Amino acid sequence: MATTIYTQIGSNKVKTWLIMILFVLFFFLVSYILGQALGYGWSWAGVMLIVSGIISFFSYYNSDKLVLSISGAKPANKSTYRQLYTTVENLSIAAGLPMPKVYVVDDPSPNAFATGRDPKHAAVCATSGLLERLNNSELEGVIGHELSHVGNYDTRLMSVVAILVGSIAILADVFMRTMWFRGGDRDRNDSSGIFILLGILFAILAPITATLIQLAISRRREYLADASGALLTRYPDGLADALEKIGNYARPVQHATAGTAHLYIADPFKGRKVAGFVANLFSTHPPIDDRIKILRAM
Repeated sequence: MATTIYTQIGSNKVKTWLIMILFVLFFFLVSYILGQALGYGWSWAGVMLIVSGIISFFSYYNSDKLVLSISGAKPANKSTYRQLYTTVENLSIAAGLPMPKVYVVDDPSPNAFATGRDPKHAAVCATSGLLERLNNSELEGVIGHELSHVGNYDTRLMSVVAILVGSIAILADVFMRTMWFRGGDRDRNDSSGIFILLGILFAILAPITATLIQLAISRRREYLADASGALLTRYPDGLADALEKIGNYARPVQHATAGTAHLYIADPFKGRKVAGFVANLFSTHPPIDDRIKILRAM
């Protein structure tokens, strides 16, 4: 079957939700094993999920302000950044989205990101290096990609994923601490030796596995935003050309952090490239060459 914008969008949506379903099932499996090993059953896992959810809830409502502050973003007015502002304005109208706030980061490395809990509270940010190096069609491609993240509610989805990842990390940590304090108590009737061994194994491996699933979802949403952005601008080559320029610039984004890296259109730590299958598993973004190849084929 030929690759089209519509097949890419459909395929990426299906793959994202399949991963999410597997993630939820994985969470309940981990909860069951650790709960049984400690003899608490499901109630213990439920409490940990609620605690993690409350923490993530407050983070969710303040994440955009925090991200913009960490990134050193400044509001972009229409008179100073006319091209950026009008591009965001025009594509927002075309996408049927509310006009997001527009920001600029003074950084020579070309990159961009979107943040905000929903389309009514969204912000789009570009680096000064991006504005200097891209032409009109390339800038439209990048902004189309970022607005697609907004329209696809990717921030909300990743918040749910973060709750699951955080809950698994809390479950594993509390389990290991509880086992340490209980020492060699293996005579309890409510917890068999096999569950204790499985619990220790899951406590070690589950947080790593959860992080890998989180990164897989992040990469899948990048592919989806590429396809959705191309559909919005009707010009996939614009985004492909932009990604090519972004990928060819070696310097990393100065204010990017591990917590904000997944928001950017391309890996902001590109100065530390490591090739290989394992490296890609731990990457927040798909290989940029793969993204360009798919866009060129649309």
